[in-house]
Amino acid sequence: MPNTEIVFEIRRLAILAGDEIMRIYEGPEFEVKLKSDDSPVTAADEAADKLIFAGLRTAFPEIAIVTEEQSDSHSVSASRFFIVDPLDGTKEFVHRRGDFTVNIALVEDGVPVLGVVYAPARKRLFYTDAHGKSVEELGQFSPDLIGETKAISVSKPDNSALTVVASKSHRDQATDDYIGKYNVDAFQSAGSSLKFCLVATGEADIYPRLGRTMEWDTAAGHAVLLGAGGRVVRLDDHTALTYGKPIYENPFFIAYAPGITLVQG
Repeated sequence: MPNTEIVFEIRRLAILAGDEIMRIYEGPEFEVKLKSDDSPVTAADEAADKLIFAGLRTAFPEIAIVTEEQSDSHSVSASRFFIVDPLDGTKEFVHRRGDFTVNIALVEDGVPVLGVVYAPARKRLFYTDAHGKSVEELGQFSPDLIGETKAISVSKPDNSALTVVASKSHRDQATDDYIGKYNVDAFQSAGSSLKFCLVATGEADIYPRLGRTMEWDTAAGHAVLLGAGGRVVRLDDHTALTYGKPIYENPFFIAYAPGITLVQG
């Protein structure tokens, strides 16, 4: 399956899902339910998931799909699979803060090789091209017509004056303690997988995550960051973060621009 076809389709599905999410976001009050792990889920999560899953299954029936909202997919075992978070940052969505995204990635042999991150409320769209290089698209984001794009690239960090991006909803003392080991000049705050994208564009230098995440939370942003020259490593041993792990759970990790002198967690 040519990568050009995959990129076009995951971009298209992300935009369509974003439109569906915004219809609910901008509408009347919506119900918020709790899943078994006490995380919130809304009609927007479910509608976006249904749209993306059906689209991927129709276009690429031979590729396995793992998606947050379908627990039966969490036992899928494959070397090549799509991994989807149809609405990453549900807490941001519920509180109408805007920092939520649609995440779709293709993983091959443990590496997220293609990905799209769409933040419909922020009107920002990031994805990898057919060669795995990352771009940000500008304009109106038509599902079936790719607009103007610009290549994105990580910063050349200054270890004496770093810009750190951290979570809006999951900042804790352990994260602050780790950040305190660096020479920090500025902070960025963002929700969902936008944090990876801020490192990918050079708007931040490093994003440490000392908290529970699942692979669908990170794969698309990880792909975008890799395509912009960045890296994502485990906090404990600084080896590359890989995908297809048991129950799709991540260890703590650091996303960063090469040139940063990493410190132990």
